[in-house]
Amino acid sequence: MKNLILGIAAAAVVVTLATQRTGASEAVRVVPAPAIDAPAAKGTAVAVLAGGCFWGLEGVFDHVAGVTNVVSGYAGGKAATAHYEVVGTGLTGHAESVRVAYDPAKVSYGQLLRIYFSVATDPTQLNHQEPDSGTQYRGTIFAQTPEQAKVAAAYIAQLNRVKAYPAPVVTTVETGKSFYPAEDYHQNFLARNPTYPYIVINDMPKVAALKKLFPAQYKG
Repeated sequence: MKNLILGIAAAAVVVTLATQRTGASEAVRVVPAPAIDAPAAKGTAVAVLAGGCFWGLEGVFDHVAGVTNVVSGYAGGKAATAHYEVVGTGLTGHAESVRVAYDPAKVSYGQLLRIYFSVATDPTQLNHQEPDSGTQYRGTIFAQTPEQAKVAAAYIAQLNRVKAYPAPVVTTVETGKSFYPAEDYHQNFLARNPTYPYIVINDMPKVAALKKLFPAQYKG
């Protein structure tokens, strides 16, 4: 679906659609912080998250203070099928994902999940994130440790319990799945292509929402 946006040629149309999407982003909610969090560790920790196109996920987490590196890629399937055109069939078990390296002394795993649920993805959409559909766009937290799995599962239960959204959270937690970096042309896509129509319409509003709703955790 991402490639279909290439058919939008008129700048006026792009601006109009972006404005509409930005207006919708005003309704993005700040969900409650997780009741439990992963214990702080020394050095660099890693989170792997999926929830729609990895361009937007990478763009959001690139702007989170304490995050040291973000890589777009695939998780949930096998190494042999970790290629964009194959993943796009929706038959590989992979989801477009990001690997987020961060300093736990500056940002916690729970804080990353709060940003993920608040501005990076709509966790009520099953195998779908506007304007993309398919299991490769599913919302999944690929826990890297037993502690991460515990925090993620408890947080999803918490958000459902307090009815943080008008519909149930359908984000899943998967363990024991490897992450495979995507092709070079997908890396830093938002930063390198800020005027690309898909980015303008779908992803820049997420970065703007991060800056507005989490100013203390936003880095330019």
